[in-house]
Amino acid sequence: MGLFSSSANIEQAPVKIRPTVVKTQNVAKELTDMAKKNGVALNSLDFEILEVKTFTRVNKEKIESDWEEIGIGELHELDDAAAILNKNYQIKQTYEIEIFTKNENDIFKKFNAAVGANATKCKIYLSIREGSEIPWIPKFEEEFLKYINKSKIRAGILVGVFDEMVFEVISKASAVAKVDGVVKYDKNQTILIAEGYEPTPTINDAFIKHYEKKSIVGENEKIDYSKRGFIHSVLERETLLEYIKPQKGKAGRNCRGDFMEPTEPLVRYAPTFTVDDTIEIVENRENILYKAKVSGYISFETGRYQVKSELDVGEVTFKTTGSILTGLGTDVSLSVKENDYQKDAIGTGMEVEVSEIDIKGNVGPNSKVHANRATVEGQTHKTSKMYAKNLTINIHKGFASGDDVKVMRLEHGVIEGKKVEVEQAIGGTIKAKDIEISLCASYVKAMASRLIEIKKLQGSENIFTIDPLLYQEKNRDFSEKKSEIHELRVSIDEIKKEIERYKKLINDNAESFKEIKKRLMYFKQNGIKMPTTFVVKYKQHIKAQEYLDGIINECQEKNNKLLLLSAKSASLQDSIFDARIINRDKWVGHNELIFKLIDPLMDLSYKPKEGSMEKIFAVVKMDDGTFEIRAVKE
Repeated sequence: MGLFSSSANIEQAPVKIRPTVVKTQNVAKELTDMAKKNGVALNSLDFEILEVKTFTRVNKEKIESDWEEIGIGELHELDDAAAILNKNYQIKQTYEIEIFTKNENDIFKKFNAAVGANATKCKIYLSIREGSEIPWIPKFEEEFLKYINKSKIRAGILVGVFDEMVFEVISKASAVAKVDGVVKYDKNQTILIAEGYEPTPTINDAFIKHYEKKSIVGENEKIDYSKRGFIHSVLERETLLEYIKPQKGKAGRNCRGDFMEPTEPLVRYAPTFTVDDTIEIVENRENILYKAKVSGYISFETGRYQVKSELDVGEVTFKTTGSILTGLGTDVSLSVKENDYQKDAIGTGMEVEVSEIDIKGNVGPNSKVHANRATVEGQTHKTSKMYAKNLTINIHKGFASGDDVKVMRLEHGVIEGKKVEVEQAIGGTIKAKDIEISLCASYVKAMASRLIEIKKLQGSENIFTIDPLLYQEKNRDFSEKKSEIHELRVSIDEIKKEIERYKKLINDNAESFKEIKKRLMYFKQNGIKMPTTFVVKYKQHIKAQEYLDGIINECQEKNNKLLLLSAKSASLQDSIFDARIINRDKWVGHNELIFKLIDPLMDLSYKPKEGSMEKIFAVVKMDDGTFEIRAVKE
């Protein structure tokens, strides 16, 4: 054949088959066989439903002669649940159809739809694709019903059974098509066209340990295996365990007529354990719940579950326990008894969060401890972090934060708290409201908002600072107040200018307003129609007076707010005059005292002379309005 054959672009007409009538229970198979037999595409074939016969029987033996035909008028009786859900009840349909080549002028050629079903085939849907349309014809409803029934038969779905809703679907489409000349679907739609009896699935028994479901997912959604859960914290009334009771399902029948019998439930997890009086048992029809009566952690020993509050371990490491996170509100007390100074009681990278913890040994690198009360009898690593309201540490090299912090020896670590007491400070940083150091060596930075007291000073190069805005929230609060004060002052100045402008405007027009008011009263008393210009000017003056009253009130409110904010800022400034830096010993070496003023924003510095016996230092306002650091009496 040449490249330019004259027949290359001629579209061949589809091969037509001779119309053929068949009786079958499987229409899809007949269409496939017919397409293969005639060598044509399956989608080129169509069929007409000539007759549908429905047969039923109630028979355990399934003898073929037992089938009885049901008339069309009796199909509605098949929706009776008592009969339909009898497992010995059977239903089938046979179809007489005529198969032929599809008519290209079919009204459904632009209707793209398919029949679908849920997993059990108990719900059948007509899924219509966006852009589909059907033109109106006189027999619209009849043709649409035929289309739906043919689609169901192709899919092996019974027709005339379980499909009462189809008539409403067709009726709505017909009403639109009759008015508009066509029914169009502007978006995808899924319409229910048959619904059988959905079976209730059988529930096998199960045992759920709810306490194990707490997340061990860390940052970046990666599993943190250090939090794999050696112990599991629980809160009062929390559900710990649940036994799902076995329940046999309920039978159903799908839209193919298949009976769906539920399986027998499997029983594999019936409880064999016991619980003590810390756990409540709540039994329901579907399950048994085991709830915590108290907060703590769950323990399972010798076949018995219980909630405990005290836990003793030798060490907290990745290999032994992993991180222990029971929460601050669970009343769990943890004692870690590794007291070998060459080993870490809290291992590298471990995290502990309990109500109370006593650590006999050391706290390792990159570890974190959170508690309401914590003690460390060993030492903390420089990369460790300790958080507790009441915190006591022997030797501290890392970071510690709490309300009340006591440290025996600070070795270049960091402490933040409200009240901090250090027996011996050998370098390090301390931030608190009140700081007390029994023995201060060198290179210590102590920053307080109210008091720094040194009992004995043995070193130099120390910096002692009083800062009323030491904590971030106070600093942020002051900055916000300062900004708000500035905005209020600017706003008040603008309002005052507006007040003066309107006062002048009203005063300048006072005489004319009195005259207008007098004339309007005269007109009113004598029944004379009031001139529009007089009324307008009168109302303008009234509105101006009302506006003036409003901005005067606004100015007063902003003034009151300014006074309040200024008073709060002043109280912060005044607090620095009550702050003290005290050295009960004589001054040795080079040390510096710093007081941070708020208004004006500046630092005052003072370096006591070596050998000086001056003990108590404060900020004093001088007669000329300047500020100085001076030695004062108690």
